Amino acid sequence: MSLLTICGKAMSEPSAHAAYSDKWQRRFAFFDQHGAPNSASYKEAFKALSFGDRLKVQMNFIAFFFWPIYYLVLGLWKNMLSLLGVALLINLVLVLLEVPESITRGLGFGFSALAGMSVNYLYYQKKVKGYKGWNPFRGLF
Repeated sequence: MSLLTICGKAMSEPSAHAAYSDKWQRRFAFFDQHGAPNSASYKEAFKALSFGDRLKVQMNFIAFFFWPIYYLVLGLWKNMLSLLGVALLINLVLVLLEVPESITRGLGFGFSALAGMSVNYLYYQKKVKGYKGWNPFRGLF
C-alpha cells in the first residue's frame, strides 16, 4: 500500500498544508490521519507502508547528517537545544568514564539517527498543532 493510497483522501481534497512541499504534505497528511508515532493507529498504518514510504514518513536524511543546522532552519531551536544538551551530557559522561572512541562514535551515529527520525513529527507538531515546547521526544515513544 503506498503513501498516496493511505493519504489519498487527504491529498485529493484542497489541503490545509498546500504551502508545503509535496513530501511534507504527505507526511502531514499521514500524521493527521493516523496520529503520533506512539499511537496504535500510526503503528498499524506504518506497517502497511512499503519500505520507501516508511522512510519518507519516519526518516529525514538531511536531519540525520546536519541535524543541529536543519532543526534551526525549520525553527525547532528549542528541540535542537534539548537534543544538543542531552548529546553533550552523554558525551561528557563517556569521556569521564574513558569509554573507547569506537563506542562514542557509535553512540553519536545512533543519536544522529534519533534526531533524523524525530524531526518530521516535531515539525508537524510545530506547524499544524502549534506545539512550541522543549521536549524533542513528545509523541514518539
